Amino acid sequence: MKELYIKQKVLSLSGKFTVKNQQENDVYFVEGSFMQIPKTFSIMNTSRDEVALITKKMFSFLPKFFVEVNGREVLTIKKEWSFLKARYSIDAAGIEVHGNWWDMNFQVLEHGEVVGNVNKEWFTWGDSYKVQILKEEMETIIISLVIAIDCVKADEAASSSASV
Repeated sequence: MKELYIKQKVLSLSGKFTVKNQQENDVYFVEGSFMQIPKTFSIMNTSRDEVALITKKMFSFLPKFFVEVNGREVLTIKKEWSFLKARYSIDAAGIEVHGNWWDMNFQVLEHGEVVGNVNKEWFTWGDSYKVQILKEEMETIIISLVIAIDCVKADEAASSSASV
């Protein structure tokens, strides 16, 4: 089992942060596109090679985010039509999320087998998540999924504050 930690900086306009291992070494670098359309987040390894890309689809009636890992689209997160409360679905071949992903406490399953656990770390400055990787070949997909869900949550928060 491998543990990784995602800690975003509060008030970072550029959307840059890192994913660290238990020894606090950088494992992935995440860079968001600031003031650019479409909004993207690039996830790079320690050699600064892009291993995943999260893109928000523009000109869509309801928000939709695409996640590519190693140049292949692996999942889509989309908002569903709902009157009372925001509802989202995750479309991915064989990948499921069980638990409360809105509060960032969930398991990631591949074909019914748990391959990762995600838990929000409380009482930290900024959003911090502990990610346990149980199946090493799923690491990039799990990290991409966590960052994509965080993007969806930030987008939802921005749109609700804009409508108030």
